[in-house]
Amino acid sequence: MIDITPLDEPLGAEITGLDLSRPLSDEEFVNLESALHDRALLIVRDQQQTAPEQHIAFSRRFGDLEVHVQGSFLLPGFPEIYRISNCIDEDGKPLGLAEAGRVWHTDLSYMAEPSRCSLLHALEVPQDDTGNPLGDTVFANTRIAYAALPDSTKQQIADLRALHRYGYIYDRINAVSKPGRQGLKPLSEAQKNRVPPCIHPIVIAHPFTDAPILFVNDGTTEKIVDIPEAEGGPLLEQLCQHAIKPDFTYRHRWRVGDLLIWDNIQTQHLAIDDYWLPQRRYMQRTTVKGGKVRAAA
Repeated sequence: MIDITPLDEPLGAEITGLDLSRPLSDEEFVNLESALHDRALLIVRDQQQTAPEQHIAFSRRFGDLEVHVQGSFLLPGFPEIYRISNCIDEDGKPLGLAEAGRVWHTDLSYMAEPSRCSLLHALEVPQDDTGNPLGDTVFANTRIAYAALPDSTKQQIADLRALHRYGYIYDRINAVSKPGRQGLKPLSEAQKNRVPPCIHPIVIAHPFTDAPILFVNDGTTEKIVDIPEAEGGPLLEQLCQHAIKPDFTYRHRWRVGDLLIWDNIQTQHLAIDDYWLPQRRYMQRTTVKGGKVRAAA
């Protein structure tokens, strides 16, 4: 039996009893989907034996899958799986993107049709000398962050839009990257053409629940486009800092076998940079396509 237990946190529910080696019934999936919309983050435990084929098949229950623009980090034979890792092969070549998530961001908010959700599978989790896990991920609930805004701010941003750009997160990550890290190589012109900048409302309606969402983040939201920069810059900074207040966040300590599913429309997240080789971190992610977002009513 699948058990869904909400965390005593601003978001998140722990899922036990789910075995991805067997098909889910429609009723089971509807319950998981409802929990995702309600809790924004699902933590599926004990998936050590889950194979890439099963990861992909389960992910497709939520929708069609993206193939990430960073082709060198896709899992060979499984282009739907994007590798996030600091591990290297025998030739010293990175197996995945080591610097992923070093700033607060929402996966694929820079797309004209942002991602619906992401599913990240932990295969190796780094540890300190005492066995405590490293490389935590912090999640913020931007639905309740919006609800907590003063009415005056809600009125101020109701009709505003912001520009999101993939290359912007490269600039932001490289700015905070620690000495000795590999950093992010500049995007090629072909990659830039695949993910041109796009503009979204600052307050969007969740496509399944209609709840208003604060849809800006520090990593990919470059500027507010409807007001002068002298006003828009400080306002964007204020909104991004508001969204990640402790009242709206949950910090996940990874275990090997965890499969995390998060609703990209109503969350953003940050990877904690507190480990490096020989402390190994290896994870595989699928990303579910979404649709064009619309302004909240």
